Amino acid sequence: MSEQGKLSRQEAGQRGGQARAEQLGHEGYVEMGRKGGQARAEQLGHEGYQEMGQKGGQARAEQLGTEGYQEMGQKGGQKRAEQLGHEGYQEIGQKGGQTRAEQLGHEGYQESRPTRY
Repeated sequence: MSEQGKLSRQEAGQRGGQARAEQLGHEGYVEMGRKGGQARAEQLGHEGYQEMGQKGGQARAEQLGTEGYQEMGQKGGQKRAEQLGHEGYQEIGQKGGQTRAEQLGHEGYQESRPTRY
């Protein structure tokens, strides 16, 4: 509180936000965020939303640095592998390979494959 016993605008906002979060509960707060994100996406359009994401990703990469960004990627990959299990991870690898083969065409795929000895 400020010296005069009144709440600053920031303090009042924090208290109001905390009270609202308690009213809504976790699920309600998640739903409110989802609706807000959807409304913002509609305001910005596809390109604007994409640009916003790129700026956020670039800022995060600068915060983390190369090593931190690599570590984050490794942790994410490990978590995803745990979620999918061996068979699920194998399946997405096969789907990715199939998609890449279709992108390159039959001859391009053959040329890009590593030579086995």
